[in-house]
Amino acid sequence: MLEELFNRIVDMDEEGAVSMAKEYLEGGGDAKKLLETCRDAMGVIGQKFEKGEYFLSELILGGEIFKNIMEFTLPKIKGGDEKKLGRIVLGTVKEDVHNIGKDIFKVFAEASGFEVIDIGIDTPEEKFVEAVKEHKPDIVGMSCLITAGVASMKRTVDALKEAGLREGIKIIVGGGRVDEGVKQYAGADAWADDAAKGVRLCKELMGIEG
Repeated sequence: MLEELFNRIVDMDEEGAVSMAKEYLEGGGDAKKLLETCRDAMGVIGQKFEKGEYFLSELILGGEIFKNIMEFTLPKIKGGDEKKLGRIVLGTVKEDVHNIGKDIFKVFAEASGFEVIDIGIDTPEEKFVEAVKEHKPDIVGMSCLITAGVASMKRTVDALKEAGLREGIKIIVGGGRVDEGVKQYAGADAWADDAAKGVRLCKELMGIEG
């Protein structure tokens, strides 16, 4: 049944996948194994996107399928039993209110086993600093879709340095205006222009095979 569920998710059969996931759990299935199957399927969707076999619409739909299944599966897993790869503080930087890239990345990161603290859009530097102090993440993810956001990324990295927080974390930047030059300018450790690549790079930053 899990193999069939895997195929339905990869094939974008939302109704069939959600229905089968519910049927599996109602029949006494293992919630952890169900989530692992979903994560494996999301990994394949991400690979297809990177290869150009799937497009943004499939990426969004894959995220929706995973979110729907996660909603009724997570409550069946006892707290603390679910091992996380690491913790990510994630936000769209100040002067940018776009959230679609951030939200897709969040779903894919959670599907891969990361814990993600989403601090929203148009996020000032001080809010990133506060979130890092509070949550002690392994990685900070910054998103921007417009040129104005690039300067905000640099200011945010600088603010983390000034607060003495930069050394203990890895920083990844992403979005439509981000490239290697922006990574260097902002002082980040990695950059990505799509969610699947971003999650793979986060694993690499954590020393986990991507």
